[in-house]
Amino acid sequence: MTASKKPLIEMKNIEKHFGSVIALAGVSVDVYPGECHCLLGDNGAGKSTFIKTMSGVHKPTKGEIFFEGKPLNFERPRDAIRAGIATVYQDLAMIPLMSVSRNFFMGNEPERKVGPFSFFDHEKANEVTMSEMKKMGINLRGPDQAVGTLSGGERQTVAIARAVHFGAKVLILDEPTSALGVRQTSNVLATVDKVRKQGIAVVFITHNVRHAMAVGDTFTVLNRGKTLGTAKRGEITPEELQELMAGGQELATLEGSLGGTV
Repeated sequence: MTASKKPLIEMKNIEKHFGSVIALAGVSVDVYPGECHCLLGDNGAGKSTFIKTMSGVHKPTKGEIFFEGKPLNFERPRDAIRAGIATVYQDLAMIPLMSVSRNFFMGNEPERKVGPFSFFDHEKANEVTMSEMKKMGINLRGPDQAVGTLSGGERQTVAIARAVHFGAKVLILDEPTSALGVRQTSNVLATVDKVRKQGIAVVFITHNVRHAMAVGDTFTVLNRGKTLGTAKRGEITPEELQELMAGGQELATLEGSLGGTV
């Protein structure tokens, strides 16, 4: 559950416009350390725009973002990564034919010096990769195993373990279970639980209520760029969450205005 009373990220009345299209229309969300905050919504709800704004890909048109209590103004996504906000996208940005350890350290290669020359430190990379994956419950055949031979759930775990190892304070997961089978999904959800227990804030983007309910502490529903509400675990049932996502509120309003004839 929530490990701190102070939010790590505060997004206040965030708007994002693309020309005349309003993708986000005043979204406010607080994310706490050690919490899994599930952001739910169907396609077109604004989830992708929201995470890209949180992670520095988009600058908000209006509104403020605070990180660790200070106003945040990322110029580029790398600024967000440096601050400790890591995003694991659905495509995972991995090279299937390369080894797990090479993918794990891509862009952050450990080096060893031999005289004036620097070389990729295979030994260190392999050792760290095996250790970090084991912590997440994945026993690789070896660090040289090609990423392409891993299951979808294992690849997700590599990406999550990589982000955690390189200092993520906030981990944004973009639909991490959408293309996975039941067993792989349960492995990824177990990984999310491990990460949260390390005090890292997890923002879990999904349209699957069951997956959200399995790991979530807080649930926010997005619909057409607006938040329909935020609830803590125990304050909302899976059925109520599903109804909110399906636009149950809009239907109820419509029923009222038509005198219950819908």
